[in-house]
Amino acid sequence: MKTAPVLVFVYNRPYHTYLTLSVLAQNELASETELIIISDHYKIAEQKDNVEAVRKVAKGISGFKKVTLIERETNWGLSKSIISGVTEIVNEYGSVIVLEDDLVTSPYFLRFMNEALQSYEHHEEVISIHGYCYPVKETLPETFFLKGADCWGWATWKRGWDLFVADGKKLTDQLKETDSINEFDFNGNYQYYKMLLDQISGKNDSWAIRWYASAFLKNKLTLYPGKTMIHNIGFDNSGTHTKLENYFNSHDLCLKFPEINVPVENNMQAYEAFCSFFKAQKSLKLVPLGLLKRVLK
Repeated sequence: MKTAPVLVFVYNRPYHTYLTLSVLAQNELASETELIIISDHYKIAEQKDNVEAVRKVAKGISGFKKVTLIERETNWGLSKSIISGVTEIVNEYGSVIVLEDDLVTSPYFLRFMNEALQSYEHHEEVISIHGYCYPVKETLPETFFLKGADCWGWATWKRGWDLFVADGKKLTDQLKETDSINEFDFNGNYQYYKMLLDQISGKNDSWAIRWYASAFLKNKLTLYPGKTMIHNIGFDNSGTHTKLENYFNSHDLCLKFPEINVPVENNMQAYEAFCSFFKAQKSLKLVPLGLLKRVLK
């Protein structure tokens, strides 16, 4: 099987980086896969030791066909680093699998990504493959398609990434013109549109919200597993862009290879399940923290 390169973005969390890379090395197809690690430079002097420790971890990783470490000499920031890195690699190889330094994978993650990339390579309506699925209450199909794109363990082709629009203002204008903000926000249950507005105003520097909006506005589909192949270990207040909100995680990773040949259409059952999940989390946030702690206790 032809395998896509895996591009991993790392920064200043050596323990997270070690877990992410060492578990990935145990994946099926790891020994046939080229691993490319992009290490950003420290932003402030206090981060220097951790950045150097991360690079030491990266240099010690084995189990892959080839490992390449790219060490930035200045701080690029996550958004610029990902946009630039994905563009460079996908232009060279034609496809790419993307991870960040806090995503632990199922043993079948690489096989799922590669087989799906091959199966849907010539389906123009499919923009990407995603490895994470929300821990919804409903039982979902083994795999399904949703409109848009996502960011926790994903893969795409050059033709897909070519549709990425970096201009957030252009994207918000199109969402308003097409009267699709409510659908974009999963029936108003998650503030994706606000995230895009915050990106425009400089309150965040999210590449992912622009990737989702770019795919959504082109009516492109992403393939998801019905059971997550990604566990995010970054919800420990250690990361620049993560907080203590671990309700997105399921500790029960997918431990079998799912059926990937499914109808190429927006799955409304999954869309409604995601809407319900977001609505439940929104309601949970309205509960006073003290009461919530007592209930959980």
